[in-house]
Amino acid sequence: MKNYALGTILKLIVFSILLSSCDSTSKKETDNLDEAKKAIQASNAIYFNSFKNNDPSIFIDRYADDASILLPNAPQIYGKEGAAKFFRKAYDEYGLRGGKFITTAVYGDGVEYVTEEGLWQSLNSKGELMDDGKFLVLWKKTPKGWKMFRDSFSSNREAK
Repeated sequence: MKNYALGTILKLIVFSILLSSCDSTSKKETDNLDEAKKAIQASNAIYFNSFKNNDPSIFIDRYADDASILLPNAPQIYGKEGAAKFFRKAYDEYGLRGGKFITTAVYGDGVEYVTEEGLWQSLNSKGELMDDGKFLVLWKKTPKGWKMFRDSFSSNREAK
Protein backbone atom coordinates (compact mmCIF):
# COMPACT_ATOMS: atom_id res chain seq x y z
CA MET A 1 0.00 0.00 0.00
CA LYS A 2 2.85 2.39 0.85
CA ASN A 3 4.50 1.67 -2.51
CA TYR A 4 1.24 2.45 -4.30
CA ALA A 5 0.84 5.76 -2.45
CA LEU A 6 4.49 6.68 -3.03
CA GLY A 7 4.16 5.83 -6.75
CA THR A 8 1.04 7.97 -7.05
CA ILE A 9 2.75 10.91 -5.31
CA LEU A 10 5.80 10.60 -7.57
CA LYS A 11 3.59 10.54 -10.66
CA LEU A 12 1.79 13.68 -9.48
CA ILE A 13 5.11 15.44 -8.86
CA VAL A 14 6.44 14.52 -12.31
CA PHE A 15 3.16 15.55 -13.92
CA SER A 16 3.25 18.91 -12.09
CA ILE A 17 6.84 19.54 -13.20
CA LEU A 18 5.98 18.72 -16.81
CA LEU A 19 2.89 20.89 -16.70
CA SER A 20 4.77 23.87 -15.26
CA SER A 21 7.53 23.55 -17.88
CA CYS A 22 4.89 23.58 -20.63
CA ASP A 23 3.39 26.72 -19.15
CA SER A 24 6.74 28.55 -19.10
CA THR A 25 7.50 27.53 -22.70
CA SER A 26 4.06 28.76 -23.71
CA LYS A 27 4.60 32.07 -21.94
CA LYS A 28 8.01 32.50 -23.58
CA GLU A 29 6.55 31.81 -27.03
CA THR A 30 3.71 34.24 -26.31
CA ASP A 31 6.22 36.90 -25.21
CA ASN A 32 8.32 36.33 -28.37
CA LEU A 33 5.24 36.54 -30.59
CA ASP A 34 4.06 39.69 -28.81
CA GLU A 35 7.49 41.27 -29.40
CA ALA A 36 7.31 40.36 -33.11
CA LYS A 37 3.76 41.75 -33.40
CA LYS A 38 4.82 45.07 -31.86
CA ALA A 39 7.81 45.34 -34.21
CA ILE A 40 5.63 44.54 -37.24
CA GLN A 41 3.05 47.13 -36.18
CA ALA A 42 5.77 49.77 -35.76
CA SER A 43 7.33 48.93 -39.14
CA ASN A 44 3.96 48.98 -40.91
CA ALA A 45 3.12 52.35 -39.31
CA ILE A 46 6.05 54.04 -41.09
CA TYR A 47 6.21 51.97 -44.30
CA PHE A 48 4.04 54.30 -46.39
CA ASN A 49 5.86 57.38 -45.04
CA SER A 50 8.55 56.49 -47.55
CA PHE A 51 6.12 57.22 -50.38
CA LYS A 52 4.68 60.35 -48.74
CA ASN A 53 8.20 61.73 -48.34
CA ASN A 54 9.74 60.21 -51.51
CA ASP A 55 12.34 58.59 -49.23
CA PRO A 56 13.29 55.09 -50.41
CA SER A 57 15.58 54.58 -47.38
CA ILE A 58 12.53 54.24 -45.10
CA PHE A 59 11.08 51.64 -47.47
CA ILE A 60 14.32 49.70 -47.94
CA ASP A 61 14.99 49.58 -44.18
CA ARG A 62 11.80 47.53 -43.68
CA TYR A 63 13.46 44.60 -45.55
CA ALA A 64 16.17 42.12 -44.51
CA ASP A 65 19.41 42.19 -46.51
CA ASP A 66 18.50 38.83 -48.09
CA ALA A 67 14.83 39.68 -48.66
CA SER A 68 12.82 39.07 -51.78
CA ILE A 69 9.58 40.59 -52.97
CA LEU A 70 7.22 38.26 -54.80
CA LEU A 71 5.40 40.65 -57.10
CA PRO A 72 2.12 39.76 -58.80
CA ASN A 73 2.45 39.25 -62.55
CA ALA A 74 6.21 39.95 -62.48
CA PRO A 75 9.48 38.22 -61.65
CA GLN A 76 10.60 37.97 -58.04
CA ILE A 77 13.06 40.68 -56.98
CA TYR A 78 15.91 40.27 -54.50
CA GLY A 79 17.73 42.22 -51.81
CA LYS A 80 17.92 45.89 -50.98
CA GLU A 81 18.74 46.80 -54.59
CA GLY A 82 15.58 45.08 -55.79
CA ALA A 83 13.54 46.83 -53.09
CA ALA A 84 14.96 50.18 -54.22
CA LYS A 85 13.95 49.50 -57.83
CA PHE A 86 10.48 48.44 -56.71
CA PHE A 87 10.12 51.67 -54.70
CA ARG A 88 11.15 53.85 -57.67
CA LYS A 89 8.71 52.12 -59.99
CA ALA A 90 5.80 52.34 -57.51
CA TYR A 91 6.55 56.01 -56.86
CA ASP A 92 7.45 57.25 -60.35
CA GLU A 93 5.32 55.08 -62.64
CA TYR A 94 2.27 54.28 -60.51
CA GLY A 95 2.09 57.44 -58.39
CA LEU A 96 1.96 55.60 -55.05
CA ARG A 97 1.99 58.17 -52.26
CA GLY A 98 0.46 56.43 -49.28
CA GLY A 99 -1.47 53.49 -48.02
CA LYS A 100 -2.45 51.30 -45.18
CA PHE A 101 -1.81 47.79 -43.88
CA ILE A 102 -4.47 45.92 -41.94
CA THR A 103 -2.90 42.95 -40.20
CA THR A 104 -5.45 40.18 -39.69
CA ALA A 105 -3.14 37.56 -38.13
CA VAL A 106 0.46 36.86 -37.13
CA TYR A 107 1.56 33.22 -36.90
CA GLY A 108 4.66 31.59 -35.47
CA ASP A 109 6.68 31.24 -32.31
CA GLY A 110 8.43 34.61 -32.59
CA VAL A 111 11.90 33.15 -32.22
CA GLU A 112 13.35 33.44 -35.73
CA TYR A 113 10.45 33.86 -38.18
CA VAL A 114 6.78 34.84 -38.08
CA THR A 115 4.19 35.16 -40.82
CA GLU A 116 1.92 38.17 -41.11
CA GLU A 117 -1.34 37.96 -43.03
CA GLY A 118 -3.44 40.92 -43.94
CA LEU A 119 -4.97 43.44 -46.31
CA TRP A 120 -3.44 46.49 -47.95
CA GLN A 121 -4.61 49.67 -49.61
CA SER A 122 -2.55 52.02 -51.80
CA LEU A 123 -3.32 55.71 -52.26
CA ASN A 124 -2.39 58.34 -54.85
CA SER A 125 -1.25 61.92 -54.16
CA LYS A 126 -4.88 63.02 -53.62
CA GLY A 127 -5.40 60.34 -50.98
CA GLU A 128 -7.65 58.37 -53.33
CA LEU A 129 -7.68 54.59 -53.27
CA MET A 130 -5.66 53.28 -56.23
CA ASP A 131 -5.71 49.58 -55.43
CA ASP A 132 -6.31 47.14 -52.60
CA GLY A 133 -5.51 43.52 -51.93
CA LYS A 134 -4.10 40.94 -49.58
CA PHE A 135 -0.61 39.98 -48.47
CA LEU A 136 1.54 37.42 -46.69
CA VAL A 137 4.87 38.54 -45.27
CA LEU A 138 7.44 36.22 -43.73
CA TRP A 139 9.31 38.29 -41.15
CA LYS A 140 12.82 37.39 -40.01
CA LYS A 141 14.46 38.38 -36.75
CA THR A 142 17.81 39.96 -37.63
CA PRO A 143 20.46 41.72 -35.56
CA LYS A 144 18.73 44.96 -36.68
CA GLY A 145 15.31 43.76 -35.49
CA TRP A 146 12.34 42.21 -37.29
CA LYS A 147 12.60 42.71 -41.05
CA MET A 148 10.53 41.53 -44.01
CA PHE A 149 12.19 38.44 -45.48
CA ARG A 150 9.59 37.38 -48.06
CA ASP A 151 6.89 39.81 -49.16
CA SER A 152 4.05 38.48 -51.31
CA PHE A 153 0.94 40.39 -52.27
CA SER A 154 -1.79 40.58 -54.88
CA SER A 155 -4.60 42.87 -55.88
CA ASN A 156 -8.25 42.18 -55.25
CA ARG A 157 -9.02 43.68 -58.65
CA GLU A 158 -9.26 41.82 -61.93
CA ALA A 159 -6.18 41.89 -64.15
CA LYS A 160 -6.51 44.25 -67.09
